[in-house]
Amino acid sequence: MFRSALLILSGNAAASLLLLARNLIIARMIPVADYGVASTFAIAMAVVEMASALGLQQQIVQAKNGEDSHFQAALQGFQVLRGVISGVVLFVSAGLIADFLNVPQAAWAYRVMALVPVLNAFTHFDVHRLNRSMVFWPVILTGAVPALLSVLAIWPLAAWYGDYKVMLYAIVVQALMTAVISHLVSRRPYRLVLDRAVMTQSLRFGWPLLLNGILLFGVFNGDKLIVGRELGMETLAIFSMGFTLTLTPTLVMAKSAQNFFLPQLSVIDRSTPEGEARFMHLAMVTYEVHFAFGLFLVVGTMLLGDSLVRILLGEKYLSLIPLMTWLSIMQAIRVFKGGPSCVALAEGKSENAMVSNLVRVGSLPLAWWVVAQGGGVLAVIWIAIAGETIGFFMAVALAGWRVSLPLKPLTLPVGMSFIMLALAGVQTILIHNNQFGSAYIVAASVFVAFAASIFFMSDLKSYVARR
Repeated sequence: MFRSALLILSGNAAASLLLLARNLIIARMIPVADYGVASTFAIAMAVVEMASALGLQQQIVQAKNGEDSHFQAALQGFQVLRGVISGVVLFVSAGLIADFLNVPQAAWAYRVMALVPVLNAFTHFDVHRLNRSMVFWPVILTGAVPALLSVLAIWPLAAWYGDYKVMLYAIVVQALMTAVISHLVSRRPYRLVLDRAVMTQSLRFGWPLLLNGILLFGVFNGDKLIVGRELGMETLAIFSMGFTLTLTPTLVMAKSAQNFFLPQLSVIDRSTPEGEARFMHLAMVTYEVHFAFGLFLVVGTMLLGDSLVRILLGEKYLSLIPLMTWLSIMQAIRVFKGGPSCVALAEGKSENAMVSNLVRVGSLPLAWWVVAQGGGVLAVIWIAIAGETIGFFMAVALAGWRVSLPLKPLTLPVGMSFIMLALAGVQTILIHNNQFGSAYIVAASVFVAFAASIFFMSDLKSYVARR
């Protein structure tokens, strides 16, 4: 079992680290303002993806008829339909997106980006179906190999262009190769079917995920839109790079945890006392794994964030250093929310994630107003942390109610985790104010709180001990 977990984590990490490397290399090669423009390509893609994300990949894992070949072909057909629609929408709206971000010269690039959702739509779903049998190599290769090829494409692209076009065409290469590799590693023949009944089933399953996709756009890109529009492309480049450095491990951890625990939770029969006990234990393990992942992210950033920025990005990005711990705290709380969302999804409650993200998105108008009044990037991050915190407690309460999970066992792990995050924030403030003696004392307290948090994760410890 742990071999599978390690395989998932290392595979997802490889793909994400390669994409992070791509971003870092491009950031070193092109001017800061050009990297700001390049970072808007992800925003443009997210605009379209948020309007068509139905969780079809999760559905083939979670659905009881996920092994049925006709069901798979119908999901693939629906995926192609939504991908083509997404591409058309992005092509038509390219000018509006460019004007809103104050980069009208990049409108043509957004039209080229319209190829990406179409290419992604032809990914073979067999790589996701095999997850049901705990076979993860196909989905890992589908993520890692295209990411590697995208990185290798940087140097010829940089020699030819030398500006934000490097990022544009590297993304297109990745999308194309993702579709190709997925077909090479799949076991079933690729078929497309448009089945109205399956589409209806997918819409019932996916409408909360669709709305959550819109909310996630706000979560991942709302702050960037505010910073880019109000503070300019260079500031956006700094903020986006910090967001990427902390978000990459966040996504690796959240995706790996869902890949590993969702299939196991989904097959448990809760109608028997033994099944109910097993589900409760595994649900608590899922929660605590997400807590541990988030805390490791903050500790790692405190220890290595300064050096990573200096070594990987150079002097152009030194203004990012004071933001790194705050960004890691924000992303850690986002990881925490993955636990209740995964458990609820296993029970078919796909709308839980949507509800928990409402508060976070609701904080964006406040952030925009603060920036318009002269506030900086740090104020945007603080507001985001507050929104994520409220959203997390909503997610826990909602999962406890809708999935009938007891909340009392979470009291100590959650309490100690947030104490650690608070101490990390205090330490960052002390360093910013040059109170280094006090900062070192608080830093030691952070590590004590980290150890205490892990100590109180009893279900996770027993789960690891038995294996």
